[in-house]
Amino acid sequence: MLLEEFLENSAWRFSQKTALVCRNGCLTYFDVERRANKFANALIASSVRRGDRVVVCLENCCESAICVFGILKASGVFVLLDDTIKSGRLHYILKDCGAAAIVLSAEKFQNVREAIEASPYIQAVYLRGMTEPVQPGGRAACFSLDRTIDTDGLIGPPPKRSIDADLAALIYTSGTTGRPKGVMLTHLNMYSASKSVVSYLENDAGDVFLSALRLSYSYGLYQLLTGVMVGGTVILESPMAHPNVLLEKISSQRVTAFPMVPTTAALLLQSDLSEYDLASLRYITSAGAPLPQKYIFALRQMLPNVKIFIMYGQTECKRISYLPPQQLDDRSDSVGIPIPNEEVFIIDESGRPVGPGTVGELVVRGSHVMRGYWGLPEESKRVLRPGPLPGERVLHTGDLFRMDRDGYLYFIGRKDDIIKTRGEKVSPKEIEDVLYGIEGILEAAAVGVPDEFLGQSILAVVTLREGFSISAQEILRHCSQHLEDFKVPQRVEIRASLPKTDRGKIDHRTLRNQVQTLS
Repeated sequence: MLLEEFLENSAWRFSQKTALVCRNGCLTYFDVERRANKFANALIASSVRRGDRVVVCLENCCESAICVFGILKASGVFVLLDDTIKSGRLHYILKDCGAAAIVLSAEKFQNVREAIEASPYIQAVYLRGMTEPVQPGGRAACFSLDRTIDTDGLIGPPPKRSIDADLAALIYTSGTTGRPKGVMLTHLNMYSASKSVVSYLENDAGDVFLSALRLSYSYGLYQLLTGVMVGGTVILESPMAHPNVLLEKISSQRVTAFPMVPTTAALLLQSDLSEYDLASLRYITSAGAPLPQKYIFALRQMLPNVKIFIMYGQTECKRISYLPPQQLDDRSDSVGIPIPNEEVFIIDESGRPVGPGTVGELVVRGSHVMRGYWGLPEESKRVLRPGPLPGERVLHTGDLFRMDRDGYLYFIGRKDDIIKTRGEKVSPKEIEDVLYGIEGILEAAAVGVPDEFLGQSILAVVTLREGFSISAQEILRHCSQHLEDFKVPQRVEIRASLPKTDRGKIDHRTLRNQVQTLS
């Protein structure tokens, strides 16, 4: 199946049902289908060919969704970028993927105009909110997105030219060097991932999805894809929305599905949930970074009738595991079992499978595993290696795990994040779980700092909830009571904030670099 068929099938089944709710209004499935068709035909008219990359750099809005499906209908490859992206990074990505067209706001265009005009491949620029004619430098022509996708007339979709082995998307993520890497995902990759997620979350047309996750982040993108796949209603909210706004939205829009990251959970737990009618909420999902057990228990207590799905994944394959909600009591520290239609195993440093309880690298097999990294064949070979069957490639995640005898997975940490101190290997997550057990700590990270005698010393960096005061000595005292001696941090820093990745995760690499620069 091709991804644009998610929309086409739902538009046929639920023509007048609300598909999208955004800041600037709501659209039915018929509305979205008609606008996506108009955009697809416009792209083709502006010489976008099969397989060409089209960048969309808009906030969470109806136009972003329309453009995604329009690009797919034109047999193109969509590249979603954060609307706050800076000129330098945008220029790199436009050149790296050879983008043929870009969609952004007229206001944003003025800030990044030089990056676009310097791109040697851009043929068409579509501006939302364009009030006067604009002529970019170079070979590009400029069009009003609003007029391009207006509802005058009825235009059908262009002929289908893609097959499910073709690329559907490039999702850019930062590599270990900080250089953006384009994860190549085919229609089959993304269909397989969507079908698997929908099956274990039991999504159907009655679901109302509320997403305050950026569409440029795969966790946010798949809220749109799976919602449209089943014919549900997708509410796109700003990632900067205050928790009270989200809670009010859940109540007023009768939301059933709410994805979040640990930072969102921390903020929600500071709200009085009893003030809102959350009876419609069927489930909460958490991905992107491990959700502290303290948060899990607090959410269960505050929302006893809501299922909580703890999940783990990577952009390279979308989702890897989920913890069935009924297992939360017995396995709250697990990220669950492999998703449907997937096989995983754990290997040692020699590449040999290990038994239950042994820590090793997680390897993933499945039709949802990426094609590779755009323009980086050696990097692709490093993570996509020969699998058990002749000719296949499996994903080496770079993450350390152990698996129990029942097949449940336990995340230990990124290979690069493991702290080596006193001849021992220490997982930052184990330290962070203890830190989150201290009342008043909002966010926590543990990193290794080069040390002449220890190899690496352990630094704990935390932020505090508003109104709380706690000393570094008290934090160290708590750690010494709950951790083995060699795992206790040598030092604690209390900061106003922690560095985050563009996906909203705590950025351990940047934090390590900051600490090493200062030391």
